Amino acid sequence: MSANLLRTFTARSALRAGASASSKRAAGVASTNFIRGKATLPDLPYDYGALEPAVSGKIMELHHSKHHNTYVNSFNDATDKLSTAESQSDIAAQIALQPLINFHGGGHLNHTLFWENLAPKNQGGGEPPSGALAKAIDETYGGLEAMQGRFNTALAGIQGSGWAWLVKDNTTGQIGIKTYANRKAEYFKAIWEVVNWKTAQKRFG
Repeated sequence: MSANLLRTFTARSALRAGASASSKRAAGVASTNFIRGKATLPDLPYDYGALEPAVSGKIMELHHSKHHNTYVNSFNDATDKLSTAESQSDIAAQIALQPLINFHGGGHLNHTLFWENLAPKNQGGGEPPSGALAKAIDETYGGLEAMQGRFNTALAGIQGSGWAWLVKDNTTGQIGIKTYANRKAEYFKAIWEVVNWKTAQKRFG
């Protein structure tokens, strides 16, 4: 099992990101809210325009209020239908609904962690990691800049939209880069200016 330390996405012009179908489980998604089985759209800890110029405020608003919210609503709709199917012992419907629940639930979790992984520059966004996480990055990749290069290359290799993670293997303690395809170079470079490494450091432990 691995813990996701840092997660970011690639996207088309509309920034439509895909959900994770990876078997790697997310860790530390503290602000994901489930009330009576319902997922809710988490509030952002910063204003939509707080990450500019690295990330456009309009893009943030679109991606949070529209795209992420669609995952939340679709997940809730699918779970409601699943409850009905279960009450009616409709096995075929239950099986058919599972991929929708996984997709939209994964999209919700991915986006929630993504928002947490960003911070305005005046709140530490873009500041280099420190401590054990910095040491692991140095030992694995030879430094932060080298890791960012590898990370960006992995993202660029995704066809369509998708996700990339910096993960920690909880068995070996080693870190690595994982991707999920669901594009672009300028965005890759800009996003590092607002990455919240302090949050990643807490997950790294």
